[in-house]
Amino acid sequence: MTTKSKPAVWAKGLVRHFGKKTAVNGVDLAIEPGEFYGLLGPNGAGKTTTIKMIVGLLRPDAGRAGIGEFETWTQPVEVKRRIGVLPEEFNLYERLTGAELLDFTSATHGLPRPEALRRRNELLEVLDLADAAHGLITDYSRGMRKKVALAAAVIHAPPVLFLDEPFEGVDAVSARLIRNLLQGYTERGATVIFSSHVMELVERLCSRIGIMVDGELIIEGPRQQLLDHYAASSVEDAFLTAVGAEETPGGLDWLDASSG
Repeated sequence: MTTKSKPAVWAKGLVRHFGKKTAVNGVDLAIEPGEFYGLLGPNGAGKTTTIKMIVGLLRPDAGRAGIGEFETWTQPVEVKRRIGVLPEEFNLYERLTGAELLDFTSATHGLPRPEALRRRNELLEVLDLADAAHGLITDYSRGMRKKVALAAAVIHAPPVLFLDEPFEGVDAVSARLIRNLLQGYTERGATVIFSSHVMELVERLCSRIGIMVDGELIIEGPRQQLLDHYAASSVEDAFLTAVGAEETPGGLDWLDASSG
């Protein structure tokens, strides 16, 4: 009898409180290898807190999480070897150049120098950062910072990648470069967990979607399953129905440019 292997990413009963507020309330997840999983929810739904608990940036008040057979809070070194993380608010070493940041990241993961240089140069080229490689990160635009942070997250080729709002503050050209990199990554078997408010990209990229509201995962499944469940024609429509959003709130009658 063969034992079923654990999912690429899993969580069981995750709970996190901030004072009297319950930010995450009993979240269970099971994400398989090669999936592009979209985690959606309105602001304050608990998406970022959930991701932080899974990757080891925030200790849960209850529950467990892990990557494959390794548990985040009992085997943190093994987990960190297997993940790349692009948080929504990322802190970079601003007095380093882009190339130096990637060299430093490669060294922390123990990559041999020749391989580290090859990967660094390829990532800088693919993400259109080659010309800025030797400029200080403090002089980078937000979009450039996002791209070099993504490069640092993937340079050690982790089997699992967590992305929290990766397209925020990124122009259309950079967004396409990032999208192409991520699509190629999952096609080669990697798992990507992706939190975003850009519904068009979620619809285009994600093979499975989960929706969080008030700290709870209220529904998840393949894209078409969610559309069928909410009788929706798009992920955006399904999301708005799931969270109970009103499309045309009342008030603001005075906001009429023609009344001047």
